[in-house]
Amino acid sequence: MDVLTQNFALYGKGFLGTVELTVYASLLALALGVLMAAFRVAPVASLRAFGTGWVTVLRNTPLTLLFFAVMLGLPRFGLVLPFTVFAVLALGCYTSAFICEAVRAGINTVPVGQGEAARSLGMTFDQTLSAVVLPQAFRSVIPPIGSTLIALAKNSAIAGSFNVTELLGTYKPLNERGYSIIWSFVWIAVGYLIITLAISAIFALLERRWGVRR
Repeated sequence: MDVLTQNFALYGKGFLGTVELTVYASLLALALGVLMAAFRVAPVASLRAFGTGWVTVLRNTPLTLLFFAVMLGLPRFGLVLPFTVFAVLALGCYTSAFICEAVRAGINTVPVGQGEAARSLGMTFDQTLSAVVLPQAFRSVIPPIGSTLIALAKNSAIAGSFNVTELLGTYKPLNERGYSIIWSFVWIAVGYLIITLAISAIFALLERRWGVRR
């Protein structure tokens, strides 16, 4: 308990850093994931190809390698941003590929007749997708999206290796101060547990409110 009470500010800073990374990267992942899912079911071949390429590349690229590419590669092209922004980009883009596949699977559960009925009323593809298909697909993709964002929260630990303030990185100064590494990691684990349980609770509420009834 001493390691927590005597270093509460340090733990708090790391905890808030992880929360910040999780929130911003989740928003980016959701926005890009839904957009790429729309591309993958679009009637335009070039959009489908772009969406498929996005998912294929990111799903098969190790997240650590993606961090190196973003953190070290983008500055070489003149794009210099805070490391936290780079971490959000890496996490958000990587996770968007999994969000895309979850949303696309949800879109495939919507009966084809729904889209045909919308088109018969003169609705465009964009209108059909946003007003008819996605609202119905959303109900079935709540659990997988929740699981994906929980994985994102845990993946944010990689950012600590790139000078980004987050929870796992607190073990380094604690180890230097001579605290037990075991208890340091115990309280780090508790911090991640709080974050993941919070995400689980949010998506449980969403599922009870809008999810598909079993």
